Amino acid sequence: MFQSVPQSEEILMQRANALAGMTLTNLANKCEFTLPNSVLHAKGWVGQLLEHALGATSGSKPQPDFPELSIELKSIPVTSQGTPKESTYICVVQLSPYDQANWEQSLVRKKLSKVLWIPYEVNDKIPFAARRIGTPILWQASTCELQQLKTDWQELSDLIVLGKLHMITASIGKYLHIRPKAANAMSQTRDKNRLASENITLPRGYYLRTSFTKQILQST
Repeated sequence: MFQSVPQSEEILMQRANALAGMTLTNLANKCEFTLPNSVLHAKGWVGQLLEHALGATSGSKPQPDFPELSIELKSIPVTSQGTPKESTYICVVQLSPYDQANWEQSLVRKKLSKVLWIPYEVNDKIPFAARRIGTPILWQASTCELQQLKTDWQELSDLIVLGKLHMITASIGKYLHIRPKAANAMSQTRDKNRLASENITLPRGYYLRTSFTKQILQST
């Protein structure tokens, strides 16, 4: 089961709604995906499964998952109370002055232009394979939400451009914040905002706080 690229928002939502209530095993079998051996190895797997099932084409390219529709796909693990279990990764922090110059042209803004949220349940009492996919939510930020996201991004970008990446903690930002994004401590990247002699650092990513994604899920 590999869907062709959806040609409209309506077609994409029809497909997403058709997945609601399915278990991960059901969908994995339809897509000929192999279930991970344990939950520890499942991080990212659910997202890849949904991308495959819905016809997303972007992969790891710096653009929304459905570039033709300007829609990003985000799977989100939720508890039995409907609360997001963890913060949501948006994209890598691009450590160059050019990439921090303009909010409207930023990758964060492009990724968050419109988001298709697909929740799936996380419950230690339910085996991973039996966990169900929830009802999809197509979300577009309100004027107030967009302004706060821009404010968060600008505050973080100012610190990056000033060569103060090391001063950024996860506590900065109301909706959007920055955290390390690396497989291990050996992962490295270059911060082009600092001198060459001191510009080696850990990769970082932009994340949405659970308090904000909870707000999104409960507003629909």
